[in-house]
Amino acid sequence: MMKWYRCLLFSVGLSVFFLDVQATVIVVHDIQVEGLQSISAGTVLSYIPVQVGSTITEKDYPGIIHALFKTGFFSDVKLEHRRNSLVVVVVERPTISEIKIFGNKDVSTDDIKKTMTSIGLSEGQFFDSALLEKLEQELLQKYYSQGKYGVKVKSNLQELERNRVAITISILESKVSRITQINIVGNKAFSDKELMKHLQLSPTSIFSFFTKDDQYSKQKLEADLESLRSFYLDRGYLKFKVESTHVSITPDKRGVYITVNMIEGTPYTVHDVQLSGKLDLLHERELRKLLAIEAGEIFSRAKMTEVAKKMRDLLGAEGYLFADINALPKVDDENKQVALTFLVDLGKRVYVRRINIQGNIKTEDEVLRRELRQMEGSLVSTKDLDRSKEHLQRLDYLERVEVELLPVPGTNDQVDVNYTVVERSSGSVTLGLGYGQESGLLLNVSLFQNNFLGTGNLLGIMFNNSDIGKNYSFSFNNPYYTLDGVSLGFKLYYRDINSSELNTANYIKNSFGSHFNLGFPLNEFDTLRLSPGYEHIWIDTTKGTPYKIFDYLDQNGDSYDQIKLDTSWAHDTRDRVIFPTSGGLSQVSVEAAIPGVSKTEFYKLNYRGVNYLRLSRWVICSISGEIGYGDGYGSADSLPFFENFYAGGLKSVRGFKSNTLGPRYDNGDPSGGAFKMVASAQAILPVPFITDTENVRIATFFDTGNVFQTVDDLDVQQLRYSVGVSGLWMSPFGPIVLSIALPLNAKPGDKEENFQFSFGLPFN
Repeated sequence: MMKWYRCLLFSVGLSVFFLDVQATVIVVHDIQVEGLQSISAGTVLSYIPVQVGSTITEKDYPGIIHALFKTGFFSDVKLEHRRNSLVVVVVERPTISEIKIFGNKDVSTDDIKKTMTSIGLSEGQFFDSALLEKLEQELLQKYYSQGKYGVKVKSNLQELERNRVAITISILESKVSRITQINIVGNKAFSDKELMKHLQLSPTSIFSFFTKDDQYSKQKLEADLESLRSFYLDRGYLKFKVESTHVSITPDKRGVYITVNMIEGTPYTVHDVQLSGKLDLLHERELRKLLAIEAGEIFSRAKMTEVAKKMRDLLGAEGYLFADINALPKVDDENKQVALTFLVDLGKRVYVRRINIQGNIKTEDEVLRRELRQMEGSLVSTKDLDRSKEHLQRLDYLERVEVELLPVPGTNDQVDVNYTVVERSSGSVTLGLGYGQESGLLLNVSLFQNNFLGTGNLLGIMFNNSDIGKNYSFSFNNPYYTLDGVSLGFKLYYRDINSSELNTANYIKNSFGSHFNLGFPLNEFDTLRLSPGYEHIWIDTTKGTPYKIFDYLDQNGDSYDQIKLDTSWAHDTRDRVIFPTSGGLSQVSVEAAIPGVSKTEFYKLNYRGVNYLRLSRWVICSISGEIGYGDGYGSADSLPFFENFYAGGLKSVRGFKSNTLGPRYDNGDPSGGAFKMVASAQAILPVPFITDTENVRIATFFDTGNVFQTVDDLDVQQLRYSVGVSGLWMSPFGPIVLSIALPLNAKPGDKEENFQFSFGLPFN
């Protein structure tokens, strides 16, 4: 009886199972799509992984629905089985008809549209609310990166006919959130003040307008934490650790507070220093000389890295371009000591297969190649590569130079050297006006090219008429007259100068002449120049000419023929001629009228020097000075009055009217003198609101100097001082120079001029 009952139950269950399977099996005879507005049925069918004639069950529904959702076209999808048809019921996402953006100033509309395109949100696309939320977050991050934490981004959706929407994005920008305070916790060996010197971020100060160091960003904070690690590692604190950082923003989103918690640890000392590797006797001796680390001194990661760099540079200069220098510190925590081993793997010597220069549209390839110190076919020398880049950067018709080394495929001992240059405007043909407070209104018709026809030669033709007179000249210079770099040039000129317009005595100096220029390179940095020439001068007087000048003309006549020889030596290590950032220039010159063939016999000595030093990532300091001295010899007992030195103005002591400092004639006109001494200190600052500063420079300055009748009259108490701000822009129309200066010790009779500028005039 029980056996029969179990068989009956099994038969009933099996029948129900087969009936259920039979009920869910679908043979698709037709596929219908409902709910379409802008998408064609064919497009939808192409995404459905089912064809007419296929057999499916309800278990296949999720895969079909997922495939349709994946297209991004629909906000809802349902499947129905009607007789032998599979019916797909969809709700299309609306299409984006228009996107409007309002309120953005600090982030450009083009930048916002690029962000929209990158995340797939643009006009004509199907609307996805998740993408709109993502856009809002992206915009917030853009503003946060600028330190604007109070920004608000709001989007509004407007439904339109034919299943379309219009999106409006409203941005309420805020002021930059400023760092109010930075707290450093856990430092015992070094004060907060000492540590703050090594951070980019800083509470707001008077320099923050230029440096932006009071604007918080996560990237800057991470860089500062790494700077702190480096600071401690360079002083032996191997176990230094930043435990945590906390950044909080005030409720008004205007202030930022930063707290850094650290553990300093204790300093470690150097126990031993070893040199290891397969080295010949010569290289081992040379490298050991560079081991400037001794047992017993405090460990310094910077010093360890510097030693490795010097070794790499030494080997790189000998062709071992890929020499591997590994500094391996073995730490003894118990005794707080470090044993250093410098493991050297010379590798193979590397040769230059080819040197390529690109980016020179105007300049001939040969003109740039003659500046290179690295030669094709020779061993690679990192020293010569660096020198080559420096020489190219010092060409004033190149704005920027980059160098790249590319290994030659299939070899392990050859590289190609690629120099990429960006050319600067090498001159201009000008017909126009200029103005300078020293020269007045300037009518300028000129052709000036310091890279004439791409040859590197200088050609200048000038016809200038201004309030100070006339200046006509023709000049030419070939910097590579010989392959060794001997330069040759000449200049012809005529001048008619009304000196009273230059703020000096009232007389007119007329002159014409010519001179040749010869330059001899003595080494990489030193140049000797000779410039013999002839000049004819005649002086015209006016009613306002001082009596002392009349006396001089009565004794010596008003017409002079002079054969002069100018000689100069220059030591130039600047990284570039226009807007240098490092190096310096020292120049000594002697100008003398040759005795016996010149009517006036005199000489003038002049020294000019300037040095550039980077004080921080933001500030470059320049110190410059000039000393000039002149006198007569033979039958002349003094320097001719028209050869005197002058001081004051844009190129001297700013804040005082040009050429007005120093001795004066009886009628009060400046007379200049035979001895000049001026100096200047400048802090060159980053230019606010400008990312590309290749052609713009601003600086704060301190000037001092004066002119004296003779060197015996030198009195430091008579030096004048001034402070101020200056700017220089190398505009397409010529250099624009301006300064705002405040004289600090003006004396009675001094002529002050707080604002000074020039436009379209040379600046050096």
